[in-house]
Amino acid sequence: MSVSQASALVFGEAVSLDDVAPVLRQALLAWYGEQGRDLPWRRSRDPYAIWISEIMLQQTQVKTVLPYYQRWLEIFPTVEQLAKAEQQSVLKAWEGLGYYARARNLHKTAQLIVEQHDGVFPTGFEDAIALPGIGRTTAGGILSAAYNLPLAILDGNVKRVLARLVALPKPPAKAMNELWQLSEQILDPQQPRDFNQAIMDLGATLCTRHRPSCLLCPWQDYCTAYRQNLQSELPMSEAKAPVPHKQIGVAVIYDNSGRILIDRRKQEGLLGGLWEFPGGKIEPDETVEDCVKREIKEELGIEIVVNDRLITVNHAYSHFKVTLNVFNCTHISGEPQTIECDEVKWVTLDEIDSYPFPKANGQIIDAIKERALSQS
Repeated sequence: MSVSQASALVFGEAVSLDDVAPVLRQALLAWYGEQGRDLPWRRSRDPYAIWISEIMLQQTQVKTVLPYYQRWLEIFPTVEQLAKAEQQSVLKAWEGLGYYARARNLHKTAQLIVEQHDGVFPTGFEDAIALPGIGRTTAGGILSAAYNLPLAILDGNVKRVLARLVALPKPPAKAMNELWQLSEQILDPQQPRDFNQAIMDLGATLCTRHRPSCLLCPWQDYCTAYRQNLQSELPMSEAKAPVPHKQIGVAVIYDNSGRILIDRRKQEGLLGGLWEFPGGKIEPDETVEDCVKREIKEELGIEIVVNDRLITVNHAYSHFKVTLNVFNCTHISGEPQTIECDEVKWVTLDEIDSYPFPKANGQIIDAIKERALSQS
């Protein structure tokens, strides 16, 4: 059977997957009962705790999420406490998890749940996806896990499992309607909570991106990719554009009393609401020192002297890389202004850890502390 025939078998009108779906469900749930991962949010039926886990798990691996999840529920044990918290406290609790829009959206959504839904995560799908940061997959994941509602999901693991199951002849990004149809078709309507967790586990533990463990898979007998020995080639991937690499000049600015200047980014954007050391992109034919001096004048309206290099930090985001060229600087004149940020503060080294910073800035803070120790 060719890949196109296999796809026609599932997606075509002539032959339905309905006949084999009950067998797939039974096999997967039996495997999950024996091999499913014991994760803390699976022991809960609290919609709040489940919602938090689903948002944290977006774009982030389980092993990374676990300590954050436990600590989050200690700091914000209820939706009401999250709703009334200061945004800076929320971002500090999220610090290091990345994709900070998720934290800002959690905060906004908590307030909406308290204001519009009496403090309980809504059971309706349309109400759920109307909340900030919640799309079709996240809504399905929350509502199936919390309320056992028969709603399908389609995260990265599920896409990979389904693409191999039918030997999808194109990249998943170009077959989203078909994959949603397939996910809905094989979902167990009687046990959607366990089925959705099981298919995610299948993708995370056996049907992995590289070297899938096909011989242990409960769907091996039904997997078109396995039968055609295509499991290593599928899912198909799209050609990726080169990853941009940005060179950034960064200033650690000291005043006469040894305090350090930090600023809080505007709410929109990748790292919105977080604090950082000011700076910006190095222009062509511009030295790092000139960049730092120019950026500080443009962003904060102050004059500085650029001194020695403190540290160079390389960091990768999802769609680009940065190199932070960090220099020690001295404030000469001018009162810092919020020209391109929401807030500026002079802080002591003892105070700096109480502010939420992007992950890459952690290395800068460590370097500042090491320098301070060496000079003491």
